[in-house]
Amino acid sequence: MDHRHRNRVLTLIFIGVFMGSLDIGIVGPALPAIQGQFGVGERLVSWIFAIYILFFMIGTPLMAKLSDIYGRRSIYVLDIFIFALGSVITITALNMEQLLIGRAIQGFGAGGIFPVASAFIGDTFPPEKRGGALGIIGSVWGLSGILGPIIGALLLPYGWQWLFIINIPIAAVIIVLSFLILPSSKGRKDVSFDWQGTIVFALMVGSLALGVNQIDTNNVMGSVESIYVWPFLVLAVLLLPLLVRVERKSQDPVIQIDLYQSLEVKLATSIAIGTGLCQIAIVFMPALAVIALSLSTSEASLMVIPLVLALGASAPIIGRLLDKFGTKIVMFAGTFILVIGLFSLSFFASNFYLFIISGVVTGLGLGTVLGSPLRYIMLTESPPEKRASGQALINFNSSTGQLVGGALVGAVIGSQLDKLVGYQSAYILIAIIAIIMMLLTLGLKNRADQLETMKDNSN
Repeated sequence: MDHRHRNRVLTLIFIGVFMGSLDIGIVGPALPAIQGQFGVGERLVSWIFAIYILFFMIGTPLMAKLSDIYGRRSIYVLDIFIFALGSVITITALNMEQLLIGRAIQGFGAGGIFPVASAFIGDTFPPEKRGGALGIIGSVWGLSGILGPIIGALLLPYGWQWLFIINIPIAAVIIVLSFLILPSSKGRKDVSFDWQGTIVFALMVGSLALGVNQIDTNNVMGSVESIYVWPFLVLAVLLLPLLVRVERKSQDPVIQIDLYQSLEVKLATSIAIGTGLCQIAIVFMPALAVIALSLSTSEASLMVIPLVLALGASAPIIGRLLDKFGTKIVMFAGTFILVIGLFSLSFFASNFYLFIISGVVTGLGLGTVLGSPLRYIMLTESPPEKRASGQALINFNSSTGQLVGGALVGAVIGSQLDKLVGYQSAYILIAIIAIIMMLLTLGLKNRADQLETMKDNSN
């Protein structure tokens, strides 16, 4: 494939990934309008986010495995179609239940878009250019973080449905262009789909999400003891060893646990959990600004912009650095910067200018851990027929970190009588997690060993 064709492929999958990530944040400004129209409480409204993430987690390994079996292009098109179908159901919602069904279908489709897009890069880009391509895809998070709420606010006066209507023409264009631009690949007819593993995995993830989402951050211990929380958390824990047992016996497991034979994969997926936890730093930044700087809610929301700009701008640069230096050096430097930013947010939050500088430093660090390095590792360690499944492991572990991190940080904040002290303690906790991630990066392969692994897995 020539350079120009590769760039067309990259542009197309970038648009698909951007569309899927945009729908996580774009709905924020519409929540009051949706709540008012359907007359529901705060707890049910929170499921507009939660159910998207839940089915995103379920869809990620399932669609990734299907793309490894039946080919990238057909499953990528299917994912886009499912996402568009969910958007239609959401647009036409007559009640809250239908809206949540639509969001679930959206999340399921989006869950497949991300790993399949990364696998396309492994299939079409030579090793010396993969880092740069993954870096461009990684910048999506920064762009969607900024543009999501802005686009949502601009479209909201025309009705909250317009936040989802815009998905339809974009999805239609992507589907048409996919058949014209994306390379086709042959499926594997020598395997049967792992339905048993898929069912156990879905039950485990669903139980975890249900339990965590019912935790009240203002009364963590009391809510954990509730019948609505602990049974689901216990079930999730019990299903984990069952899932491992089922997947070890499967001819072609949906969760590619055989990749864990590699120390590099173990380190990368462990770091991925930490990245999900560190993402919570963005979520709680506006609330920290309200308390530490005495800003209004609208003013405080703007304090996230420097962080997100730094995250988006650094992602492509980090991708190019990967091609030159490898993941070990880049990840160590990125996590070190992240540690400095998080500690700074904790200690200097009461100073307006230091708050902004700390946000920029944190964004640079997050641009590393959320961007291309972990996906680069999985492309390196996965043979071609397992590339999408390898990417799914990163997505799933990161989403798990997000789920657990929200409850954990909320518990730390709620444990302190002084709210500012609570937020400072929470950011110190996240910084400690980042230190652990930094130490894990020391065990990663150097550039020479990575190139050797790429060569072995390409044969």
